[in-house]
This record gives sequence, C-alpha cells and structure tokens, in this order.
Amino acid sequence: MAVLVLVHGGSMSTETWNRLTTGAPVHTEDGRMGARIWDPVVPLLAAHGHRVFTPALIDEHCTDLTGHILQLCTLIADRGLTNIVLAGHSYGGMVITGAAARLEGRVRHLVYIDAALPAPGQSLFDLIATAGIDPFSCAGLEPAPPYTEKLQFDPRDLEPVGKTYVYCTESDFVRVSREALKTVAGVPGWTFMGLPSSHVPMAEMPDEVAWILLDAVKRAGM
Repeated sequence: MAVLVLVHGGSMSTETWNRLTTGAPVHTEDGRMGARIWDPVVPLLAAHGHRVFTPALIDEHCTDLTGHILQLCTLIADRGLTNIVLAGHSYGGMVITGAAARLEGRVRHLVYIDAALPAPGQSLFDLIATAGIDPFSCAGLEPAPPYTEKLQFDPRDLEPVGKTYVYCTESDFVRVSREALKTVAGVPGWTFMGLPSSHVPMAEMPDEVAWILLDAVKRAGM
C-alpha cells in the first residue's frame, strides 16, 4: 500500500471547474474548489487500496510559500506517513518541491501535473516571467505572498526521488510547462506524459490522472 498526498494549486473557482468537468457540477460556500479538485480522482486511487490525502492549503492571503510547505510537512510528520507519492497541480508544484526537499526518505516519487517546476531561488511569478508571460496578465493570479516568495532548496536532496511531469497540451499554462520540460529533458530519473486536456485534467480526464498516479506508485516499487 502506498500513500498519495495530492496538493492543489491556486484558488480555482467552481465556475471554472463546472465549465470543464465531465462530472456533476460542484458548488461551495465560497465559490472556490481548493482541494476538491481531487474529488474525481480519489475514489479511483482508494479502490486500489492506497491511502489518499488531499490537504486544503491555507488561504494565500494568510500565509506564504514557506507556510504552505510547512503545512504539508506537518501533516506528513504528524500522521507518520512514509512511502509517499507526492503530487502537485499548478502552483502545487512549488509546494511539493519544497516539502520533498525537507522530507528525506519519506517521499518516493513526485508527480507534477501541469505544474510549476522551480529551480532554487525561483518564485511562481519568476517561472511565469521566464516563459515570456507577464504574471499580472494571468487571469485570477495576484501577487499574493505564496506566488512571489522565492523557493530555496538544495536540488541534491531530490536526486533519489523519482519524478513524473504531466504536460497538458491544451493548457493555458502550456508556455510555462514547456519551459519545465526543457529544464529536465534528458535528466535521469524523469518520466514525461502528455494529456490532451486543459490545465485542469482532474476535471476532464480523472481516470487518466488516476492512472498516471498509479503508474508513479509502480515506478516507486510500491
């Protein structure tokens, strides 16, 4: 049995989700999806006997990137979780990178789902700008502390961890994900997979996302 910890990105609106989903519409009190973006995927993973956690990140106006990383590390430490496949969507790629660098021996595989893939000293805003996009032009993105804080970590801490990057071909994040692919092309330990979906494959292709996560479990030898 493996443990999968799935980390969402920014505060996606239910309106956006409902426009994309192949399932039933979702309505929440605050009009945001948060960790509920994983709802269509979790039953498919649990059916294979794995434990699945989908923490809701603290509101981006109330913390920073370090706060989100510590939130994730605390969850994993408090529950004594090991043999972890850690997955992040969009901004969640920043969080799982920082957390995995701190969780030596606990994380077996990282899965970046159309996600930010930072180098040391980069913020989400930096990654978007590097792709030739003005971060302030991105709908729904604001200069909140989690998105502007630069992530500091030692990439050597991640070398023993297997890694998968999921590239969504119809995504509005595509220019950023292309830069990510260029960064790690030819680097040992990486697996690349493409999905013909928007930036939110959990809404459009939940079965395929679950399959990719289960593949990561197998690659980790669990």
